[in-house]
Amino acid sequence: MQPYNFKCFKCSVCGSEFGFDDLLYTCPKCGNNVNIVFDYEKISEKLKSSGLGELSSMYRYLPLLPISQDIELPPIDVGMTPLIAPPFLRKHLDMPFLYLKDDGRNPTGSLKDRASSFIVSKAIHEKRPVITTASTGNAGAALAGMAAASGMKTVIFVPASAPEAKIAQLKVYGSDVRLVDGTYDDAFALCERTVEETKMYCRNTGTNPFTSEGKKTVSFEIAEQIAKSLMVPDDLSKHPMRAPDVMCVSVGDGNIITGVYKGFRDLHSLGLIDKMPRLIGCQSSGSDYIAKSFAKGIEDGSMEKISCSTICDSISACLPSDRVNAVKAVKETGGQYVVVEDDDVIDCIAEIGKYSGVFAEPAAACAYCGMKKAVSEGIIKKDEVIVVLITGTGLKDVKAAQKSVASK
Repeated sequence: MQPYNFKCFKCSVCGSEFGFDDLLYTCPKCGNNVNIVFDYEKISEKLKSSGLGELSSMYRYLPLLPISQDIELPPIDVGMTPLIAPPFLRKHLDMPFLYLKDDGRNPTGSLKDRASSFIVSKAIHEKRPVITTASTGNAGAALAGMAAASGMKTVIFVPASAPEAKIAQLKVYGSDVRLVDGTYDDAFALCERTVEETKMYCRNTGTNPFTSEGKKTVSFEIAEQIAKSLMVPDDLSKHPMRAPDVMCVSVGDGNIITGVYKGFRDLHSLGLIDKMPRLIGCQSSGSDYIAKSFAKGIEDGSMEKISCSTICDSISACLPSDRVNAVKAVKETGGQYVVVEDDDVIDCIAEIGKYSGVFAEPAAACAYCGMKKAVSEGIIKKDEVIVVLITGTGLKDVKAAQKSVASK
């Protein structure tokens, strides 16, 4: 059934528009990703009549999500993770308005629980018993955990080189784990072929247009949390949300930064925030496809696949699946891409932990490392309101954490 707030699917490349029942995944005309276009007038009417929800989870924002309002939700709460104002880290960096959004506090330890919870909700609603995805670990664990809680089956394709802790997590949740000799891109390709052959429901980022819709809820939370942190009570009654000046996001396949952009764009379109934050996409030099595309002005995803190898396994993608949207998101907010080295990322894991008490995996530390580089290059000013998105807990990759403190 078409959600009340749905207007159409729109292809990110050719611009073709489709109705709710016209496609399941990508554009039927050119094969590229599609985005959901909302009827903001209907959402505004809904918010005026009933406001946001009272749930202490990402589904507080149900009126802003493209799904039935009486949907059956997974029994594990996702979202409402803390926005931390770390006093000692602020002093260490001389950045008085720096925040860390710690999405490693989600049930399976990463932001990707948001997308997986939403996909499982859709699968329950549409009576799809088996869901599959390709993953370097986090997306798979998120899907396996959310599905297990709802009594659903999962098949996860994972590079055999993924950290042991991430593979073990998948197995603990009872997933059918298919180890692939190769990269994330190889696992993704095999998963896509399996979907065509078996008709399992596909969660793959960049393929399923609803993944970024789940991920965008992190922006809704940040806008509410920033407002409560910086505004006096009288201001909150007039403007309950506020965007930061800058959002720093680690980027691999591009779907998280796409979701972050969509969330703030929804709020801006509804008049709930007065500006869009500048998005700073952060990539490892060992997997910097999108940063290179951005620098070359290639917006249609036509740049050829690159070779990639990085300790930031969660953001390792040789041909990112959501590359078109990821380039556009940063360009349209007046942002920038920055590229950092793996050795610096490792050092940042220990620095974040020492001065904030937040334990970040390498991909999450990449966003912090990129923020520091952007400050040093004058892309970010120290007195701006800055949020660094911590996408996953350091418990996902203990070996990297051990390396970060080996010489200390």
